[in-house]
Amino acid sequence: MAIPRRSLVPAALLGALLLAPLPASAAPGHDGPRPVREGTPARAGTPVREGGEALAGAPLAAARTAPAGAAEPAEPRTEAGYPRRTVLRAPPADPADRSVRLGLAPYHALAPRLNALQRLGDRVSVEIAGRSAGGRELYLVTVTAPESPRQAREQRRMRALIENAPATAARDPRLAASYKTPVFINNNIHGNEWEGTDAALRLIEELATAGDARTAALLASTRVYVNVTANPDGRVAGTRANGNGFDLNRDFITASQPETRAIRRIAIDKQPAVMLDLHGYVNGTLIEPTTPPHGENYEYDLFLKHSYANALGMEKGVNGLGLTPAGDGVRPAVIPFRDQAEGWDDWPPVFTPQYMPFQGAVAAHTVEFPLAVNNAAYDTLPVTELRRRAGVNTAVAGAAMRAALDYAHRHRAPVLADQIETFRRGAAGEPQRPVSERTVPGVPGIGPEDVYTTAFPRAYVIPAGRTPAAARLVDHLLANDVRVRRASAPFRLGGRPHPAGAYVVDMRQPKRGLANAILAEGRDISADVSAMYDISGWSLGLLWGTAVEKVRGGEVRVPGPLVSKAAPTGRVAPRGDLRLRLDDPAELAAVNALLARGVRVRGTADGAAVVPGSARGTARALADRLGVRFEAARERGGAALRRTRVAAAVPAGELFALREMGFDVLPVSTAVLNAGFDWSRADVLYVSAGLDHRALTPAARDALRASGVGVVGTGAGGAAFNAAAGLLAATPVRGGADANGVVRVAGAGGALTAGAPGHSFVYAPLWFTRPGPGVRVEQRYGALVAGHWRPGEDGRGGPLEAAGAASVISGTAAGGRTPVVLFGTQPLFRAHPKGLYAQVGRALLATAR
Repeated sequence: MAIPRRSLVPAALLGALLLAPLPASAAPGHDGPRPVREGTPARAGTPVREGGEALAGAPLAAARTAPAGAAEPAEPRTEAGYPRRTVLRAPPADPADRSVRLGLAPYHALAPRLNALQRLGDRVSVEIAGRSAGGRELYLVTVTAPESPRQAREQRRMRALIENAPATAARDPRLAASYKTPVFINNNIHGNEWEGTDAALRLIEELATAGDARTAALLASTRVYVNVTANPDGRVAGTRANGNGFDLNRDFITASQPETRAIRRIAIDKQPAVMLDLHGYVNGTLIEPTTPPHGENYEYDLFLKHSYANALGMEKGVNGLGLTPAGDGVRPAVIPFRDQAEGWDDWPPVFTPQYMPFQGAVAAHTVEFPLAVNNAAYDTLPVTELRRRAGVNTAVAGAAMRAALDYAHRHRAPVLADQIETFRRGAAGEPQRPVSERTVPGVPGIGPEDVYTTAFPRAYVIPAGRTPAAARLVDHLLANDVRVRRASAPFRLGGRPHPAGAYVVDMRQPKRGLANAILAEGRDISADVSAMYDISGWSLGLLWGTAVEKVRGGEVRVPGPLVSKAAPTGRVAPRGDLRLRLDDPAELAAVNALLARGVRVRGTADGAAVVPGSARGTARALADRLGVRFEAARERGGAALRRTRVAAAVPAGELFALREMGFDVLPVSTAVLNAGFDWSRADVLYVSAGLDHRALTPAARDALRASGVGVVGTGAGGAAFNAAAGLLAATPVRGGADANGVVRVAGAGGALTAGAPGHSFVYAPLWFTRPGPGVRVEQRYGALVAGHWRPGEDGRGGPLEAAGAASVISGTAAGGRTPVVLFGTQPLFRAHPKGLYAQVGRALLATAR
C-alpha cells in the first residue's frame, strides 16, 4: 500500500504552519508547559514533571542505588488517548549545525517543525524520550488514528498480553481484530548520516495530512513510532559518535549511553513488530537481512521470513525511484542475505536492528542510503552537489520507510502472529526451529551456513556475591526486561544447593533470547567465516565480575518473588579499621572518593585498601551509594595510596570507564604534549591510542622524562609507546587486527591481578615474549572461549600461539624510578567489560608517582 502524498491541507497553509513561529510559551527563554511523557494527560496551565535521564558520564558514586537501566521509568499504568500534545521548546538557533550545509533540517528547527505537525490534525503526537549525552532532547513521534483513553488502555492490555501470555494472545479474537501493529523507525543514530531524519519528517507530514482511505486504514491498524534523531549531538557536530564520543550503534548490549537507553526503553514500551534503522552510505542502497553468521539466540526462522520479504518490498521501492548509476550515481539496491557471502553479519546484539528481535521485532533492518555526504565528501564537494546527494538519500530513505509501512499493513496478521510466537516459544521453553526452505518457505538460498541455534539452559543462577557486580548484572537484566527471581530461602537447583539471596533467571520466559545473549559464554566462530563486521564475543556472564552458573535441567522451584531491582549490597563493619577489596569499578570509585576527601588509605599486597576507622561515616555513605562492602581489616596496610590524576591518551570508551571509576582524567595526545603539557597536573600517564612517542618534539620528550610519572599502556598503542620510550624490555606480538573475543586468563596474584576474573576481553590481541630482567608476568593467556580469532596467512598470530604467553606485564624503567604496566588485553573496551576495570584501576594507583 503506497502512502499517497495527497493532502487535506492546502500547500500554502501547510507551509505556513510548518514555518510558523513558536507560541510565546514555547519560545526559547520562556518557561512554557513542560513536555508530556506518554500516558500523562496534560491539563491546561498544569506543569508536568519530566522523567530525568542520569547525567552521561556520572561516576559510579551515583549509580548503585539508582542504576542507569533500572532507574528508567516504565510507561505509567494510566493511559491517555491519542493525540497527546507536547509543546516543545526550541533550542537557540545554531548556524554552525553541520546539517545546514546539506540543506537538511538542523536540530534547532526540529522542535518548531514538530510543534507545527502536531497542529495539523489529530494524528501526530510527540513526547520527550530522553536526552542525549550533551543534554539535547530526543523527540519520539507517534502517528496513528485517534484513540480514546479507553481504546489506548485496550491497546496496552493487548500489548502486555502478547508478551506475558502469548499462548492466550494467539487465541484472542479482539487482539486479532483490533491490535495496532507497532512500527518503529530510528533515524540518525550515526550523527553524520543525516537524511533519515528529513525523510521521517516528510513521512510524518504525509501521514498527518493524507485524506485517502488507504492511509486512514493504515493508521487505524498501525502505530508508527519515529525517533526523529537518535543522536542530536552528532547531528549538530557532524560526527558519527555522540557527545561522549561513543558509536551508539555498538552500545546496545552494554547500554552505557543515555541515547541507547532511551531506544531500549522505546523498544520495551512500544514492542515494535517491524523496525528500521536508517544509515549511510553504501552504494547501492544496502537493505538487511544479513550474511552469516546469524545471532544464535534469535527465533531466526520467524525473523528471516518477514525481514527478507520486507527487504524485497523496500528494494522495489528504492529501485522504483528511477535513480541510475549514469545519471544519479546510484546503483541498484543490495540485500546482503541474497547478494553477499559474508561480511555483513547479525551475530552480535550491539547494533540497533540486532537488538530489536529480542524485544519482539520479526522484521528489523539497517538501511544504508547510497551517496556519501560526510567526512571527506562534506569538506570537499560543492554545496550544490552535497545537497543533490542529500536529496537523493532522503528520497531513498523515504521509499524504504513507505515500503516497510506497506508491508506491516498488508501482512498485519502474520506479523503479529509471529511476534506472539516468538514470545510463546520462550515462555514454553521450546527449542528453536533451524532455518531451512521448509521452515522459511519463500526465501531462496538458505543453506547450512545460515543455521545458528543454541540449546538454552533451564536457568541461570547469579550468587549475590560480596561485590556490587552481581547487583549490577541483575539490574542490567531487569533494565532489558528480563525476569529475575530472588530466593528468600535456601533452595536446590540443578542438583546443587544455593543460598538465600541468590538470583535465578528462569529461561522459560518470553525474552529468553536476550537473557541468554547477556549471560551465556558465547562460542568460538573462527572457523565459520573468514571475517566479522564487528565484535564476536561479549559475555556479561564472564566479563562483568560476578559468578554465573548455568543450570541445564530440572524444574525451577525457587522460593521468593520476581524482583524489580537488585537488593542493596553495601556494608560497613561496626568497629575498627576497614578493608575494601578493589575488584570492582564501584570499589575503585569508593577509594577515589575517600582519597578526594583526604582520608589516608593504605594499599595491601593483594590489591585491597585499608581505610581508618575514623572514616566510618564516609564509608557508610559510600556503601549506601555504591553498594560496596567495607569489612573488618586484619592488617594495617602498606604504602599510602594517593589521589591519582591521570593523563590519558585513550578512545572514548576508556575515557568514560576511567571517569566511572572516579579518576581525575586529563585527556592528552601527541599534539597536546607537543604544545607544552604541564606534568605537575598528572600523577600517571595512561596510553592506549592517540599518543605516538616517536612524533613528540625533543622538548615534549624531555618534559615527559623529567616528570617521572608512571606509565600504564594497553594494546598496540601502549606497547608501541613503551618500545619507543625504551621502558620495559619485552617483545610485543600482535594477533589479527580484527581478532576479538573472550579469552581465559590466569593471573599471578599480587596487587594487580589477585581476585581478578578468569576471563578477559581482546580486540586486536597482543602478547609479550622475551621479558627482560625485572619484568614480571602478571597474567597469561589461555584459550579463546568466544569470538573470532584466526591466525594470519603465515599461520602466525592465532590463539594457539598466544596461549600461555604474557597478557599483562609490569616492571620499572629509568633505573627503577618509573613504574610501568602493559596490557595486551582491552579491559576497558567501549566501557563494556565491567569486571576487568579494576585491573586498570589498580595499575593506575600502583604506578602513580
